[in-house]
Amino acid sequence: MQDVPQENQRTTKTHADQLNRQCYCITLDRKALTDSLQKQFSDTGNEAPATPEIHHFFSNTPVFVPQADIATMERIVQAIESAAELPSYRERALSWAPDIAGFDPGPIGAFMGYDFHLGENGPQLIEINTNAGGAFLNTVLARAQHRCCDPSQQTAGTNRALDGFEDAVFAMFQQEWQRQGGDSTPGCLAIVDDTPESQFMFPEFQLAQQLFQARGIETLILDPSELEYVDGALSAHGKPIDMVYNRLVDFALEAPALGALRCAYLDGAAVVTPNPRAHALMADKRNLILLSDAQTLRDWGLSETEAGFLDRAVPKTRLVSASDEAELWSNRRKLFFKPVAGHGSKGVYRGEKLTRRVFEEILKGDYIAQNFVPAGERTLRVDGTVTTRKVDIRLYTYAGQLLLSAARVYQGQATNFRTPGGGFAPVFQV
Repeated sequence: MQDVPQENQRTTKTHADQLNRQCYCITLDRKALTDSLQKQFSDTGNEAPATPEIHHFFSNTPVFVPQADIATMERIVQAIESAAELPSYRERALSWAPDIAGFDPGPIGAFMGYDFHLGENGPQLIEINTNAGGAFLNTVLARAQHRCCDPSQQTAGTNRALDGFEDAVFAMFQQEWQRQGGDSTPGCLAIVDDTPESQFMFPEFQLAQQLFQARGIETLILDPSELEYVDGALSAHGKPIDMVYNRLVDFALEAPALGALRCAYLDGAAVVTPNPRAHALMADKRNLILLSDAQTLRDWGLSETEAGFLDRAVPKTRLVSASDEAELWSNRRKLFFKPVAGHGSKGVYRGEKLTRRVFEEILKGDYIAQNFVPAGERTLRVDGTVTTRKVDIRLYTYAGQLLLSAARVYQGQATNFRTPGGGFAPVFQV
């Protein structure tokens, strides 16, 4: 991929910012969205969730992003994945990972998610996730869009990505299967999460189930307690399970209820993706300490070009230590605190809003402190009132290649789906 000239990036970005401030168009065709969801759920034999509930996922308006920024984010992802291949990086990342991460069965992790804030200095990496949610829902959303006042709309490249999304997802899981030595495709796949029907993303599990079953793979949605591991075979309700699409947030498979899955994984009896090793190498928040240290990455063998991308894009990150209490408290307004083992927005704190009591708790726990990067903004009209919301951009990738880009619109210190006018939003490249 060619690098985008900085001057072009500034010109395009100004146009995107203007649209994000001034375009109030409602582009989401909610009838088309509902019809599409109901058709897909009926294809699985499931009823569509109640419309008000499912529609909380989605914003009415798109987020405009410069094509140059999308290209830059793709290059940042590729630089991160190159860094994660370095022997010294792997040694350091595995040094603080649980022992199970030392086992390498081959798969590299389906549906990587890279979250960015966009600002004057270009894309800034905020977080990396190994079980990034929302891709299936975002695909349905992106296909249910009206035109708006700006003629740009979805680019040809975006439309190609949407048209090829299902095939790309199927190919991704086939590759994960084959990376562990499997031939052809698995016979039965399980989508596994704790009490899945109670999960906020349960409709997405159903969409994934429909995709796999339409391509001949029997697919079950299971709680891990439904799994059994006997005589070297993983099964559920008498059916052999060849592959697990892992949506659990117990990334090391440590809970007692995960015993069957853990044993099958370590024995190589089932392909699990994403797996504990993928999380340890890519998504453990302590790895941001390494990725924000461009000079060390250069010393370890990362190319100057890729180190340069990370130097500009990864906010400086450090491990919180009680020995640095005075300095951290003094600089807290410039920092964002995240738990090492946290997932999503749980337990995160913007330093500007910290109380002394909460700060004392952070010092006792395992936390990182990341230089604070303001979120982008999107102005929209909610119930007739013009208001401003925050925005982040997520790239869904596999093996460093982009599958889909999407936005999340929210208010508060972290993304959520409770914001009026917020939720997932399509990315319109301009």
